[in-house]
Amino acid sequence: MSANAFLSAIEDRRSLYQLANKSPISDERIHEIVAFAIRHTPSPFNVQSARVVILLRTQHEKLWDFALKVVKDEMPPTVHPVLESKVSALRVGYGTALWFEDETSLEILKQKNPAIQHVISEWSDHSSGMHQFVVWTALEQEGLGCNLQHYNFSTTFNQDIQEAWGISKTWKLKSQLVFGEPVGGPDKIKTFNQIDGKRLLVFS
Repeated sequence: MSANAFLSAIEDRRSLYQLANKSPISDERIHEIVAFAIRHTPSPFNVQSARVVILLRTQHEKLWDFALKVVKDEMPPTVHPVLESKVSALRVGYGTALWFEDETSLEILKQKNPAIQHVISEWSDHSSGMHQFVVWTALEQEGLGCNLQHYNFSTTFNQDIQEAWGISKTWKLKSQLVFGEPVGGPDKIKTFNQIDGKRLLVFS
């Protein structure tokens, strides 16, 4: 079996920001894709610490209302117009997958492996990134547009999410994958720096 179809899907993945509050696939299919990623994406020592909350329609809008509040209350007034416009565009989408890592699971893993506990959090970040990438790529193959956000820099935003959806405080928010039906192409042309000799070394 050739890897070309898999590599082609990776090549097609882009950040798309012009989204509509629609989905070309069913909610059940979105759930199926996310569940597949949770089950099959690797994690350090198979700790399976990835946690996801899928927010659709009005629940998705509620999330980005929290982000708008953060912009207004916590960001410098000079950047309000730009950030409010960006968050409002995210709110127009169909849904968001909230990505977490369960710190309880990771702490148990650290206790079992004290000699390497200082790198386990880093490894969990690697695993979380892989989970996000798998779902992002799969959703785009199904006709959705996606972009990845990181508004978890705000303590208020994290607390609002925990309270609104009853999220365990042991779940640490990593990112927000926004998706919806694309209504425009990529904002930028994808460019690539030189690979061989600069970003890839081969010794044989």
